[in-house]
Amino acid sequence: MLVLMRGAGDLATGTALRLHHAGFSLILTELPQPTAVRRTVAFSDAVYRGTATVEDVTARLCRNEEEVRTALRRGEPAVIVDPAAESRTLYRPDVFVDAALAKRNLGTHITDAPLVIALGPGFTAGIDCHCVVETMRGHTLGRCIYEGSALPNTGVPGNVGGYTKERVLYTPSAGVFHPLLPIGAMVAAGDVVAEVDGMPIRTQIAGCLRGILPDGLSVPAGMKAGDVDPRCAQEHCFTVSDKALSIGGGVLEAILHWHAKQDS
Repeated sequence: MLVLMRGAGDLATGTALRLHHAGFSLILTELPQPTAVRRTVAFSDAVYRGTATVEDVTARLCRNEEEVRTALRRGEPAVIVDPAAESRTLYRPDVFVDAALAKRNLGTHITDAPLVIALGPGFTAGIDCHCVVETMRGHTLGRCIYEGSALPNTGVPGNVGGYTKERVLYTPSAGVFHPLLPIGAMVAAGDVVAEVDGMPIRTQIAGCLRGILPDGLSVPAGMKAGDVDPRCAQEHCFTVSDKALSIGGGVLEAILHWHAKQDS
């Protein structure tokens, strides 16, 4: 069964990892310059590096249909540059998953595949897609919604280790982004971890630098640029999160639920 996913950031990658381990073939679409900050656990990094290994799975950047087919035959998730996921008309997947996490519908239709799944707010099950998977941390995280929508976006980052917006780094101005520390570095409150055209980006809290944008990226002011984890567990920087695994479990449930209905 072929699954095509729009987006290859950390939550999409956690979902892809669960589907890969369950035996599905995967194509993930991305922007020409991906903006995921948790790059060590995002298949989107393959756009910059050619391949991206997350835990025990390596995804490969493919530039044409032949390379995609070759990757799939090898059992590798294929990553392609296709911002609008227009390739869904070429590959005709069994399942289309909108994992862009844009908080709004960027053009997904319930007719895009036999089964269409969307992650998070901005979609209505039964209208835009067949199933919405909840992405907000809390009691309903990962739940499959077959009628209605996910919880609305609050604009406040999820609570990790007692911190919400304090743990997220933002660009101070438009310009070219340069990280000064690698993912996994331990930081103290006030440390300079990156800069935009010479303007420093300082941490508000102590912890482990769990994510940071890639070097040389042109950024607008106020863009999410990084993430500090106050739990100080460096190994968490290199494995998919509990949130990603929960969402991936919801997507897997939705696919198996749909497949069981086809067989009945």
